[in-house]
Amino acid sequence: MDVLSDVIGAVRTGRPFANREDRHGVWRTDFAAFSGIGFHLVLEGSCRMVTPGAAPIVLHAGDVVLTPRGTAHALTDPGTGVDETAQLLCGAYQLDRTRLHPLLGDLPEVFHLRARAGGHPQVSAVVALLGGELTAPGLGADAAIPGLLDLLLLFLLREWLTEEPGRDAAGWCAALTDPVVGEALRCVHGDPVRQWTVEELGARAGLSRAAFSRRFAALVGQPPMAYLTYWRLTIGARLLRETDLPLPAVAQRCGYSSPFAFATAFKREHGVAPGRYRARHQAEDDVQDWSGSAG
Repeated sequence: MDVLSDVIGAVRTGRPFANREDRHGVWRTDFAAFSGIGFHLVLEGSCRMVTPGAAPIVLHAGDVVLTPRGTAHALTDPGTGVDETAQLLCGAYQLDRTRLHPLLGDLPEVFHLRARAGGHPQVSAVVALLGGELTAPGLGADAAIPGLLDLLLLFLLREWLTEEPGRDAAGWCAALTDPVVGEALRCVHGDPVRQWTVEELGARAGLSRAAFSRRFAALVGQPPMAYLTYWRLTIGARLLRETDLPLPAVAQRCGYSSPFAFATAFKREHGVAPGRYRARHQAEDDVQDWSGSAG
């Protein structure tokens, strides 16, 4: 089981959004705080990203910037005095933030992936395809663009997990690559319905119950059974958002013996009953336009 793909699929809601932005001369575009993940790709030219309380980031052609927490910010002209054109792709992914996965909580406020010769070939390929589809949409563009945006997010997170310098070898970055904890996570994600025990998960990794529990909690941030419950209810939330399955079927797919047991656990974790959660979230079909306001 690919845990990263599983996490992305579970917390994403609605359809991702993207559009092309062409800016000339002196300009500024403000982006309000957003309950999701925003991104900008620089196709041509350069610009600056301004975030409150931080030094401006200069973005050049080929650069990608990700705002994993939807932080408010602005893009401006580079301030060089040269009448330069900047061609950008701006977009966003909507997240279910009622129980955000801790993997995404480890991400920084801003992740800047700099262009470099021969580097990030997968990201570069998706950026080129996205630019083409948004500039001159072809047949099937409505299906192609969301798929490309999903690939972009996956590749960017992969880059962050594997290449970002100076990051502490802790948290989910370490958990996914740890031979013990990573195996336990793959077990939980691969078969969440199974009635796992701490002893069984520890035995899969060749550790005692106590040693496994300490190692798992140190990296993941919560005990094994707490994470198993969290993940089952995350699956339940996704099924409620994206399907019309009756509550007994949702409960069964999440490893609960009865709809009552599932509903009780779900309300305790999400603060709302499953039926009300479904009614609220199934009305949210698309990500709102995140093109910003020009100034």
